Amino acid sequence: MAKERITGAEALMRALVNENVSTLFGYPGGSIMPVYDALYDYKEQLNHVLVRHEQGATHAAQGYARVSGKVGVALVTSGPGATNTITGIADAMLDSTPLVVICGQVSTALLGSDAFQECDLVGVTQPISKWSYQIRRPEDVAWAVSRAFYIARSGRPGPVVLDFAKNAQVGYVDYENEKVDFIRSYVPIPKTTPESIQQAADLINNAKRPLVLVGQGVELGEAQQELKAFIEKANLPAGCTLLGLSALASDHPLNVGMLGMHGSLAANVKTQECDVLIAIGMRFDDRITGKLSTYATQAKKIHFEIDPGEVGKNVSVDVAVMGDCKTTLPAVAALLKESNHKEWIDSFSIPAERENNMVIQPEINPTTGPIKMGEVVRRVSEMTQNKAVLVTDVGQNQMMAARYFKFTEKRSIITSGGMGTMGFGIPAAIGATFGAPDRTVCLFLGDGGMQMTIQELGTIMEQKSPVKIILMNNEYLGNVRQWQEMFFQHRYSFTPMMNPDYNMIASAYGIPNALVTEREDLQGAIAKMLETDGPYLLHVAVINEGDVLPMCCPGNDVDDMVLEIKR
Repeated sequence: MAKERITGAEALMRALVNENVSTLFGYPGGSIMPVYDALYDYKEQLNHVLVRHEQGATHAAQGYARVSGKVGVALVTSGPGATNTITGIADAMLDSTPLVVICGQVSTALLGSDAFQECDLVGVTQPISKWSYQIRRPEDVAWAVSRAFYIARSGRPGPVVLDFAKNAQVGYVDYENEKVDFIRSYVPIPKTTPESIQQAADLINNAKRPLVLVGQGVELGEAQQELKAFIEKANLPAGCTLLGLSALASDHPLNVGMLGMHGSLAANVKTQECDVLIAIGMRFDDRITGKLSTYATQAKKIHFEIDPGEVGKNVSVDVAVMGDCKTTLPAVAALLKESNHKEWIDSFSIPAERENNMVIQPEINPTTGPIKMGEVVRRVSEMTQNKAVLVTDVGQNQMMAARYFKFTEKRSIITSGGMGTMGFGIPAAIGATFGAPDRTVCLFLGDGGMQMTIQELGTIMEQKSPVKIILMNNEYLGNVRQWQEMFFQHRYSFTPMMNPDYNMIASAYGIPNALVTEREDLQGAIAKMLETDGPYLLHVAVINEGDVLPMCCPGNDVDDMVLEIKR
């Protein structure tokens, strides 16, 4: 049977369809125009979402990937179009998000000549991607696309970049599909040794004060049920990292809260008291550990991990259980004895009650004074029955949302963890509505992050993307202001924000909106937002100089947490 002769641009379309891509986010330009011309004939198979900035394309693809478990796809042109994706690629690399970014490039004959909108994208993105490759011939399109998706989604997921030269787009090829599912030099899932399974089980069975640290690896490995069975078998208390928060239901009796800098006091205190620390799919980053030299030095440590590069990188461990946690957790659980640990678990209530009295209740149930971020978050969470997808920007809004939003469903938190990218929120929320069209998507952001990618309101307008935007406006770059308050003698250097009329801007984009300045109006406004079809902007004026507490200050032990700031 004769092969069909088509252009490299159309070959890309067919390769994407072959990878079961249904949605991609992009912005056209000169060097990717042949691909967009081919896309014109694939509108039924490939839903293209026109963003308003290429950074928005990558973040939208991230939001789509994080909530759906599929590979997110971004399509942009060369030069500034390509370089505008760098932040999103780096963000996806740190947060292990499967992403394929396809960028136009000048023809190979012009490479190295400083041609119009030429950029060495492969050189730029190699340090921040799993694989970066330049497609120079139409014959390589099918192979490169299949390999890109295989690398992006397998093992520890991450971003892949395809730099698509224009001559390869317009040249012809006798096309046939390719399927890459093996690369000789690439081992996505390391071998699990029986010895490590037994050693991990022995440590846990002999533990008097065990503590589990749940990371995003549980979500990425779709091991939520395996985690639940694991901790319930031996009655193991578990804390969650920021990106792992929805891997375990918030109301699970063994869930002791969020770990780290702005985490739960009990989870952090008990990290320094446990005798066996069991880390699952997390990387011991500095926001979790605090001062490394004093971090859980009393405990034996077990690390369930798929990426060998993470084992021992920051924290030395006694047992490394390599492999996919969907497989390794049940293997260890099968060897665990049923345990009680009642006295140990009951001890968590002492720091938990202290935090509740000093921090939580004053934040979520104030009766006087300005509206607080925590009460806004908690009310939205409760009024969505704790079933919504939480998307956040970065800053105080992020930490407050993480602390006070509750989770009952998996893959329900989308936030920029490792990179901490302001401007992530709006485009990521757009992507989430395409990745989970049957779920309510609630975006919390501050006035600083809002202005960084405010142009994506145009994408919301065009797509009628049903993002419920909760803007918590304190008229500051709040997180930086808090640090200036605590460590720089209240010298608020360039953190006060002069803001536009956000409601007027939302109206200009055809987005229904409301402004809340009084506490008694908050619940009714949230109800109206949730019952309104399509997008909505709820603009809430919150306390100007509110603080996110507790806080483990940089350089301190993880259990040395500030519970109040005296002014």
